[in-house]
Amino acid sequence: MTPKLSDRRAAARDWRAPFGALLLIVLFVPIKRYTLPSSLPVNLELYRIAVAVVFCLWLASLLADRRVRLRGTRLGVPLLVYACAIAVSLLANLRRVMPLSGDVIKAVWFFATYIVFFYMVVSVVRRGRDIDFLAGLVAAGGAVVGALAVVEAGTGYNAFDHLHAVLPFLHLQGGDLADLTRGGGRRAYASAQHPIALGAALCVLLPLAVYRASGSGRRRWWGVAGLIVLGVLATRSRTPIVMLGVEIVVYAILRAKEMKRVLPAFIPALLAMYIALPGTIGAIKGAFFPTGGLVAQQTYTRVGSGRLATLGPALDSEFKPHPLVGEGFGTRITQPDALVPEPNAPTLDDQWLGVLLETGVVGALALLWFFLRSVRYMGAEAKRDQTPRGAFLVASTASTAAYAVGMFLYDAFSFVQVTFLLYLVVGLGVSAALSPAAEWAPAVLDVRKRQRSPVRVVAAHTELA
Repeated sequence: MTPKLSDRRAAARDWRAPFGALLLIVLFVPIKRYTLPSSLPVNLELYRIAVAVVFCLWLASLLADRRVRLRGTRLGVPLLVYACAIAVSLLANLRRVMPLSGDVIKAVWFFATYIVFFYMVVSVVRRGRDIDFLAGLVAAGGAVVGALAVVEAGTGYNAFDHLHAVLPFLHLQGGDLADLTRGGGRRAYASAQHPIALGAALCVLLPLAVYRASGSGRRRWWGVAGLIVLGVLATRSRTPIVMLGVEIVVYAILRAKEMKRVLPAFIPALLAMYIALPGTIGAIKGAFFPTGGLVAQQTYTRVGSGRLATLGPALDSEFKPHPLVGEGFGTRITQPDALVPEPNAPTLDDQWLGVLLETGVVGALALLWFFLRSVRYMGAEAKRDQTPRGAFLVASTASTAAYAVGMFLYDAFSFVQVTFLLYLVVGLGVSAALSPAAEWAPAVLDVRKRQRSPVRVVAAHTELA
């Protein structure tokens, strides 16, 4: 028996609270910095409990609630191929895998968590107004993080290192990060694990804020977008600047007319950035153009300290012996832990190279297929659709493309927060693409009826019909 439309809408509303709570925890409670009291052999973190609770609710709903069901994503095949590449890489390297089984299991578990989360989003977040709600929630959360990052860059005070004063059940682990200065100023990392990861996470959220600003007509959402950009600049990192450039290119391709209209706003925006974060623009410029040149800086250094310096040795020692299936997913340990006191591989600062080394050509091509298919699927729908649905698809395409390019410049999968946000954005984008514009856009417009005259709402509905 097919559930009624009203039942499906009620089911969708029921999921706003658990998904919203999970996303706020991921945004505001620093991962790997806070733990909960536990006698378990692994660190018990708040986001892990939240993921487990939401997963159990989703699984129970799939089994007992006819309103909740799985649906195709058009990305299942590349994800399946990548999962198979992971399995084959482990089976082909059992001698290397067995001593590192703890780290390997953890890596596989994280990958599985991301995929399950992606399918949870696609299966229960179906309506435009629910996509709108979650996009606005994480964008607003990103603005709060960005504002606190600006404070941190200016004062050195990281508010997220003091959450245990408000939530005493959280236990702070470790101290301040090393190497937090660039160009004479502090690099903010706020609720992230590293300044680069913070900048990347905010870049993933920025298009969602731009979507809400352009679609709602409320100026405060442009303020949200501005705070996110300031947070990106507060990290003083090259990687998120490159990601911002990718997002601008995506918008220029998919929404050229709109981009031309907003170009004059770049000048006052740069002035605001200069006032809010003095010295930051110069520091970022110096990061891109260091003394002696960026290529020389990356090349003439020790292995593990520069991407180009590490590329050749890593390909020679790790890729050439296992070019097809790699040396084993999750077997590259670059930081010492309880099971591996001595790292067995250098830091790459290049996630694509890491995928190539661990899962070989097969795994790298499968993951590339996933990103290309995501961008082409959502981007093609966005190009054809000029409704609010299309605007959201532009945002999700820009975020996904930026993450994929950014993977060349840092170890993206090592940072849980930004990767969770990626799968959220892709999941929301797929949900929007699967929903007909005639059904999705009016639902979004309906949320804004209070801010728009009845004549304009009727005109918008007529145009979409």
